[in-house]
Amino acid sequence: MKPDFYHKNLSTGEWEALSFAKQMANIGSEVERSIKWKSKNKPERSQLAFYRGLELMDFTISDKKNLHRLRELCRTREMLVDYFFGDNQYSSSDIIWQKYFRAFNWMANLPELQASL
Repeated sequence: MKPDFYHKNLSTGEWEALSFAKQMANIGSEVERSIKWKSKNKPERSQLAFYRGLELMDFTISDKKNLHRLRELCRTREMLVDYFFGDNQYSSSDIIWQKYFRAFNWMANLPELQASL
């Protein structure tokens, strides 16, 4: 049975306190886990990591400070679902997703950039 929330503590509003870069870096961590488990032929674990990442993406989409990023966020969500569960019509790859999310991880760890995001 799938839980209501994987990240119960974040569903109460703590997620909105994070910068956009940190939100995306956390999503990327779950995507990385999903890729790792997929490569180790552990589809159940890969799927759970993806669901956790998708939940974080939904929290990010719902965060009011990200309204001006809604188009990118919704398209990213669509492409992630297509890659992991669809026909991969966008021709995504593990490497493309790793590069995309690693950029946010890098940004989240630069204090001078955090203030502007």
